[in-house]
Amino acid sequence: MAEKVTLIMFSGDMDKAMAAFNIAIGAASMGMEVSIFFTFWGLNLLKKNEGPIRSPGIMRKMLNVMNRGGSKRLPLSRFHMLGLGKWMMGKLMKESKSPSVQELLTLAHQSGVKFMACTTTMGIMAISKEALIPEVDSFAGVATYLAEAREGKINLFI
Repeated sequence: MAEKVTLIMFSGDMDKAMAAFNIAIGAASMGMEVSIFFTFWGLNLLKKNEGPIRSPGIMRKMLNVMNRGGSKRLPLSRFHMLGLGKWMMGKLMKESKSPSVQELLTLAHQSGVKFMACTTTMGIMAISKEALIPEVDSFAGVATYLAEAREGKINLFI
């Protein structure tokens, strides 16, 4: 039976997403069973890059306009500087031939990493299943994540 690794992806920051996907890909390449539970701002990684998110009510509409998400729209956790820091980081990543967040996401999924979207957060923020990328493997609550984590040898919160 393969060892299990679980990650809670709470952050929607580009640099933290890169770290999470690198850990997940590394664990999967070592033959470990890996799942990532995306909740709150971490759900931004699973939002589609194109199209609006339709939400009921003015507060949810405002939240989803201000917090559009998508792997190509993630801010840096530090030195974002109204997008200038992210642009600079993107240039440096290209120069060093580092994969983008989107490429890491794709590689993680191709490596067998399971993506779980938090249904509680989706309900609070009125994020529909249609607003998320097709790579999402399951829609689950905290009990499902905890069942996975209980069996995990490594459990990380990012």
